[in-house]
Amino acid sequence: MRKYIAVDIGGTKIALGRFKEEGILEEKVVFPTRPERGYQKILEEMVENIEKFLTPDVIAIGIGTAGPLDRIKGEIYSPPNLPGWNGVPLKKDLEEAFKIPVYMDNDANAACLGEYYFGAGKGVKDLVYVTVSTGIGGGIIIDGKILHGRRDSAGEVGHQTILPDGPLCNCGNKGCLEALASGTAIAKRAKEAIERGEDTILLDWSKKEEITAKHVRSAMLLGDKVATYIWNQAMEYLGIGIGNIITILSPQRIIIGGSVGLSGEDVILKIKEIVGQRVFLVPVDMVEIVPAQLGEDVGLYGAFSVALHEITLKAT
Repeated sequence: MRKYIAVDIGGTKIALGRFKEEGILEEKVVFPTRPERGYQKILEEMVENIEKFLTPDVIAIGIGTAGPLDRIKGEIYSPPNLPGWNGVPLKKDLEEAFKIPVYMDNDANAACLGEYYFGAGKGVKDLVYVTVSTGIGGGIIIDGKILHGRRDSAGEVGHQTILPDGPLCNCGNKGCLEALASGTAIAKRAKEAIERGEDTILLDWSKKEEITAKHVRSAMLLGDKVATYIWNQAMEYLGIGIGNIITILSPQRIIIGGSVGLSGEDVILKIKEIVGQRVFLVPVDMVEIVPAQLGEDVGLYGAFSVALHEITLKAT
């Protein structure tokens, strides 16, 4: 039975696991990234942990990490959460260390592949994965193949323009979906409402801790009018963004993930409502909108699936 090593790299933590080819996670380890150490020290710890998981039947290593990156060269170019990683040759370094192929993709594409093979995407050939969390990212699979686009830049669903004169996004554009419906955007709207002196329970909460999207949702569930308005507006923007994706791609399934996307059944229901109101040229009753299934291990399953996908394509 062939096996794979998966490496999920984030700015806070790095997870490693060994998988059987059919998708069984045999064991895993998680350790803090501590990016201030620099690439070389982090690489050394990764290598040490991979060595512990390596067995003769491991045939490849899959990596999911924040971009920008060049998945063919296997180089990572200064992600915001990994300062100093400017052109680091991670693929080359790991291949030299272990003499087996290393495959890499950005974390959103990796999660998309994970859901495709082992989660909510099983059994379909055309799907879009949308993760709504601190930011909004996505991955697109058409006819069973991940869409990478030029310079691996496809799938940036969070940077479609929803409001031409909307709030400034971190990407430099105004009115991106991410600037309107991400967890960061929801928290920002709440802080602005507090600063304006609006009547909300969030004011009291803000005196004890920093307000997040989770606080806004909790206040909304308690009936707070300000929080309800902020949350519902964000969900409407999210529904518009999902509707745009459906209009352009008409996939069989949309998979919603991330901490905001999976915060409650009402999120999916609201997306479906807005899509039904705004999408007319695509048979929306034939497009499923479902929650992601892989939970906290989605990053590991995604990294594993990056390698599995490449090896599967080469075999066909």
